[in-house]
Amino acid sequence: MHATPGARRTGPAGARGDALRVRLAAPPVDGKANAELIAWAARAFGLPRARVELLHGGGSRQKLLVLRLDSADALARAQAQVSAWMDPSGDHG
Repeated sequence: MHATPGARRTGPAGARGDALRVRLAAPPVDGKANAELIAWAARAFGLPRARVELLHGGGSRQKLLVLRLDSADALARAQAQVSAWMDPSGDHG
C-alpha cells in the first residue's frame, strides 16, 4: 500500500505503481496515520483490528499490511475489492 496522510477523508485512491493508494485523514505523527490505516483496512475488509497488522513501513509511505482472513473465499473477495479500487476507470469511494 501507498499511504497518503493528511487527506480530508480516509479511503482508497486508486493505484500508485503496483500498490493500492490509500488516503488517510490523519497526520503522519505519533503513529496516527498508521493507526488510521489499520482501522480503515479492518472496516474495509470486515475484520477486527486485531486481525490487521502493519508488517513493514511504519515510518514510510510504502506499507505492507497483513490481513488474517478466514477462508480462501474471503481472500478472493479481498483481492477482487483491491483490484476494483486500483482500476483507473472505477469509483474508488
